[in-house]
Amino acid sequence: MSGSISSTASNSTSSASAAAMPARRPRPALSELGLTPGKRTRLKRLLYDHGPGGGTLLVLPIDQGLEHGPVDFFENPDALDPDYQYRLARDGRFSAIALHIGLAEKYFTPYAGEVPLILKLNGKTSIPPDTEAFSALTGSVEDAVRLGADAVGYTVYVGSPAQDRDFAQFQQVRAEADRFGMPVIVWAYPRGDAVAKRGGKESLYAIDYAARVALELGADIVKINYPVRSEKDQLSPPPYNTLSLTPEAAFHKVVQSAGRALVLVSGGEKVDDVALLTKVRSSMHAGATGIIFGRNLWQRPRDKALALTRELHAIFREYAQPLS
Repeated sequence: MSGSISSTASNSTSSASAAAMPARRPRPALSELGLTPGKRTRLKRLLYDHGPGGGTLLVLPIDQGLEHGPVDFFENPDALDPDYQYRLARDGRFSAIALHIGLAEKYFTPYAGEVPLILKLNGKTSIPPDTEAFSALTGSVEDAVRLGADAVGYTVYVGSPAQDRDFAQFQQVRAEADRFGMPVIVWAYPRGDAVAKRGGKESLYAIDYAARVALELGADIVKINYPVRSEKDQLSPPPYNTLSLTPEAAFHKVVQSAGRALVLVSGGEKVDDVALLTKVRSSMHAGATGIIFGRNLWQRPRDKALALTRELHAIFREYAQPLS
């Protein structure tokens, strides 16, 4: 297929970084996750039958149009058409594409069977403030089954004053997912004034707490941001306010808190290639199962996005592990 990904990529900078890293942290095996047969079957397809394989996940999200508005597509106007992301996911051999029901119902049919689908079940716009963040339902697990999805996604805003409603709404989604044998990916995002006063949403304290909450609520996979050190860390509760960890050690702490929920790292805003590849390698080395990068890929022109995806595949091959 013209423009599709090859398997001959390498990155000398990433290789040099790997040599300086501590020992690789293992990921939980599929057999250790306590999955029902339906969930295990679907996760096995995502982890081993599509994308880089080897128990890793490379996910392309396109929920930003709802969450941020059309502003994210100005960087690369071609990406305003969702077919751009679908073709990128197919030709780049991604594990899945993640999006809301409208983009699934109107664009997914030509790619069904080629590009695995993660249906996002709730969302919000960026217009109201995040002080009481809450994402209402936009779809159902039954919609996901009807569309042939292999997993569903749900955002939980940990620390928001609205988290009681959030937890109750998620409980209904989780029960429905259990009934249909559908894996659940939780977008675990710290939000709200209380979080801001305890070090902020990017602090190790907030992200570590969010990862643990996702595990205890019943997530099969948790999507989190990479912790960022700052002077605000001194506002975090003890002992977080006195910890002095390397970025990788801090992220491994988050992976440990996620327990037997696999960890996906969120990409966030677009960064340069070196920073992106360094973040991916560090995350995988610390025990992540994969990445879910949207703007960092589809805001690039197609040829550059595919070239970068080849480098991601090369990194993921180094962290492959057998099915067990």
